[in-house]
Amino acid sequence: MSKVLLALTSVALLGLSGCADTAKVADSKPAASATAAPAISPEAQAALTAAQADFKAAKAKNEAWTTADSAIKAAEEAAQKGDSATVLKQAKFSSEQSKLSLGQMNYPVLKAGD
Repeated sequence: MSKVLLALTSVALLGLSGCADTAKVADSKPAASATAAPAISPEAQAALTAAQADFKAAKAKNEAWTTADSAIKAAEEAAQKGDSATVLKQAKFSSEQSKLSLGQMNYPVLKAGD
């Protein structure tokens, strides 16, 4: 009886492993087409790259503002959708906010009671 149970278990596992391989092949095809993002204009790509660099510089000095963070995320999402106009607008705003946050470091520190 135990040999029959072992044989049935083995057959069931082999059958399930065959189904798992088929599911992986079927799932990988839609994933490949979903990762292909629409292209944005070269100008928008350049603005996004510059904004990411500006934000990274501000973040490295712990001076990144939340407005710059929100704008860079919006620009990256728009880039994935292929919306060049939104990428340009949000990237420009993020870059400006990042530069202003770094410029804020040059202001004198105010002390309480002064």
